[in-house]
Amino acid sequence: MAKYTRIETVQVMRKTGIVPVFYNKELEVCKKVIKACYDGGARVFEFTNRGDFAHEVFAELNKYVSKELDGMILGVGSVIDEGTTSLYLQLGANFIVSPIVQAEMAKTCNRRKVAWMPGCGTVTEISYAQELGAEVVKIFPGAQVGGPSFVKAVKGPMPWSSIMPTGGVSPSEENLKEWFDSGVHCVGIGSKLFQKNLDGTYDYKEITNKVKSALEIVQKFKS
Repeated sequence: MAKYTRIETVQVMRKTGIVPVFYNKELEVCKKVIKACYDGGARVFEFTNRGDFAHEVFAELNKYVSKELDGMILGVGSVIDEGTTSLYLQLGANFIVSPIVQAEMAKTCNRRKVAWMPGCGTVTEISYAQELGAEVVKIFPGAQVGGPSFVKAVKGPMPWSSIMPTGGVSPSEENLKEWFDSGVHCVGIGSKLFQKNLDGTYDYKEITNKVKSALEIVQKFKS
């Protein structure tokens, strides 16, 4: 069962402003990455459902987070159907992120009061997602659907919309300023946040430093 309600999750996303997005098939790598993000100040983390047996990795990762990383809200992304949604809710996911709008996923999450964040690419999709109960909508892929100018345009006629772009977001001050000036609720950042060494392993200290720096930048531009 989810440890955090959808209201708590959305509030923490708003407060911190950044959601690291990551997947790896190796549990120990995932543990070290999420710990590095936690040490940098992140308190919401999206594990993406990308590989075979990803749910098994998530199950163990969530146990680790619950025991070792107090206050870290762990959820799942790249979910596209009701069945997979139910599976991850049973494993304790605190939120579900999808690249699509799918009504049955919304109903499944709403029954458990778990945050559901669907991917939208048009104003009509955003409005429909909100009708289905989405407190935060994801625009995906963020850069391709119009970037910060798209967010700003949407919030003109629909200022109540809480938007999280993923795709096309980097931890640089210039990029983050553009997004937060447009009025986003928070941003999801993937590969650009996770530095690798020359041998292909992750530089966990650098991940911590990048997360910390990005969070400090965001605090300057949040509306």
